Amino acid sequence: MTPVGQAHAIELTRRWLERFVIGLGLCPFAAAPYRLERIAYIVCEETSADGIYRSFLAALEALIVADPQEQETALLILTGGLPDFNNYLDQLTTLERAVEDAGLDGVIQVASFHPDYRFADTPRDDPANFSNRSPFPMFHLIREDGLAAALESYPEPETIPDRNIRRLRELGVAGIRGLLDEE
Repeated sequence: MTPVGQAHAIELTRRWLERFVIGLGLCPFAAAPYRLERIAYIVCEETSADGIYRSFLAALEALIVADPQEQETALLILTGGLPDFNNYLDQLTTLERAVEDAGLDGVIQVASFHPDYRFADTPRDDPANFSNRSPFPMFHLIREDGLAAALESYPEPETIPDRNIRRLRELGVAGIRGLLDEE
C-alpha cells in the first residue's frame, strides 16, 4: 500500500462515508455525526503493529476526554499499515483487548473496516463484504452510550445487517464499484 497524504486520506474517507455508507443508508446512524462534523478523522501513517497500537491508544484517549457534542466518534485511518486483511484482524483483536484492559468495555466499541474485508464463510467476491470495505484499513471508535441512544429510536435495528446484504447483493460488485468510483 502506497502511503498517501493526510488531507487526501481524509477526503477519500469523507467521500466514502457520504456516497456509500450514508448514501446507501448502510449505517442509519452515520448521517447525523457526519453532518454535524462530530467525527474525528485521525490519519495514522505508522506501518508497525506497535506504532498503530500507540496511535490507537492516543485516539482512544482523545475520544474519551472529548465532549461528545464536539467529537461523537473517531475513525483511525491507516494510510500505510495493515494492508493484509489477516494481519489487520490480528491487530483488531489486540486493540479490542486494549479497550477491555483500559476498563472501557461497554463504553467504547471498535468497528472494523478494510479494503479487503471478508466475512467468514462468504466468497471473496460477495457484494455483502462491501458493507465493511473502506478506502483504507480503519478502526472506528464508537461511544456505546451514543449508539445505544440511536438504536432506541430506530425501529428494528436488528434488521440492518440483512437489509444491507440484500441491498449490496442487488447492486452487485459492478454497481458498487461504479458508485465508489464516481467523481
